[in-house]
Amino acid sequence: MAKISVIGAGSWGTALALLLSKNGHEVNVWSIMEEEVKMLSEKREHTEKLPGVKLAENMTFTTDLEQSVKGKDLLVLAVPSPFTRSTSKSMCPYVEEGQLIVNVAKGVEESTLMTLSEIIEQEIPKAEVAVLSGPSHAEEVGKGLPTTCVAGAKTKKTAEYIQEVFMNEVFRVYTSPDVLGIELGGALKNVVALAAGIADGLGYGDNTKAALITRGIAEIARLGMKMGGEYKTFAGLTGIGDLIVTCASVHSRNRRAGILIGKGYSMEEAMKEVKMVVEGVHSAKAAMGLSKKYQVALPIIEQVNQVLFENKPAGEAVKELMLRDRRDEDEALEW
Repeated sequence: MAKISVIGAGSWGTALALLLSKNGHEVNVWSIMEEEVKMLSEKREHTEKLPGVKLAENMTFTTDLEQSVKGKDLLVLAVPSPFTRSTSKSMCPYVEEGQLIVNVAKGVEESTLMTLSEIIEQEIPKAEVAVLSGPSHAEEVGKGLPTTCVAGAKTKKTAEYIQEVFMNEVFRVYTSPDVLGIELGGALKNVVALAAGIADGLGYGDNTKAALITRGIAEIARLGMKMGGEYKTFAGLTGIGDLIVTCASVHSRNRRAGILIGKGYSMEEAMKEVKMVVEGVHSAKAAMGLSKKYQVALPIIEQVNQVLFENKPAGEAVKELMLRDRRDEDEALEW
C-alpha cells in the first residue's frame, strides 16, 4: 500500500483518486477550494464534475497543501494546465528530495512553450517527475469502464512503479521512456479536437471528422518528431488513441466547445457554456509558438487559432484547409 495525495479535485483527479483507493492505497485529495472539500467530504461525490460516482469512505479531503505533500510516496498532480506552475511553486517547500510527482494534466505553457513536466521540474527541481496519459475520460474511469494509459518516466523502474500503483482489471497501464512525445500528443490533440467539434457544429459529417483526425495526428507527429519525440508514440495510445477519443466523445469538453463555436458562439461564450477548463484553447497559441520555433507547418492548428482569436468564420477556415496547395499525403514515400 502506498501513501498517495492527488493534488487537484477536478473530474480527472477525483476519478484517479477513487481508482487508487480501490487499488488499496491510502489516498488523500487536495483542493484549493474549501467548498469543494466540504462537498467531497460530506456527500462522498463530486456532484458538479463527476455526478453519480460514489467515493470511497476511506478517502480524505483537505485544503492543507503541506499535509498533502509531506510524507507521501507519490503525488499525483491533477490541476488544470494553466495552474500547473503556480501549484508547483506552492508545493515546492514541502517536497522532499527525490519525491515522485506524476503529472496527469495536458497542455503546453503559452509564455514559455514548456511542457507541464518541464514546468514542474523547473519549479520543484528536487522532485522526480513522470507523466500518465492516454485516451481516458474521467467519467468512464470513475465508472470503472475499461481504459488504457501510458506511464512515461526517465527510468524504467519509475515507470513500472507507476504502472504497478495504478493498474487493475479495468485500468491497464503501459510504460514508455518518451515523456516528451506523450505530453505533446496529450496537449496538441485538444486543439485538433476543437477543430473536430467546430466541424460538428457546422453540420459536417464523418468524412470530415476522419480527415481532421488523420491529418491532425500527421501535424502533431511532424512537430513532435522535430522536437525529439518518437514516431511510435504518436501512433500509439497517447497520440492517435487520445486524439480519436477526444475528437469523437460526448465527454470531450474540447469537442463540446468546438461544437458551440461552429454554431456561432465566440470562444469566450463557448468556454463559459462548457463550465470547465477547455485545455485546447490554452494550448492553441502555444502550438503556434512551437510551429514557428521549430519551423513546422500546422495548417489545422493554425486555422483553429484564427477562428479562436481572430474571429475568422469557421466555414471559411474549413474552405481554406480544403483549398490548400496540392501535395502528396506523405512526401517520404517514393514513387
